[in-house]
Amino acid sequence: REKDDKYKTWLPKFLMAKEDQDQRKSSDDVERNIFKVKKSNAEKSKKMGKAEKFFRETFMYNKEINVINTATAECSVPSKRRVDLSVTAGEQLDVIDVTEGDAVICRNSEGRYGYVLVEHLNFR
Repeated sequence: REKDDKYKTWLPKFLMAKEDQDQRKSSDDVERNIFKVKKSNAEKSKKMGKAEKFFRETFMYNKEINVINTATAECSVPSKRRVDLSVTAGEQLDVIDVTEGDAVICRNSEGRYGYVLVEHLNFR
């Protein structure tokens, strides 16, 4: 028996004993869950890419997108124009660029971009 275990050959899944197949099923489920997480990350990055493309076209923004600062929204403000970013109180925003006047270009956690007035933001 020791010799058989020592020199055990690889068998395809359909030739394995039933007990071995049950053990394999549990490990296969774990592997599948890992792939689902990766798939959702891919979908999320795809959405972020679409939002970035829309941002670049709408704002005619050719520079590299760098986060200058982070800010917290003090109050909820709905967007009035298409280029404005609607904000909820306490939301974390990444400041991308400073514009002329009292507005800054921000990105929220969903990856959407838009103008937000400085008076609605609290910088750390």
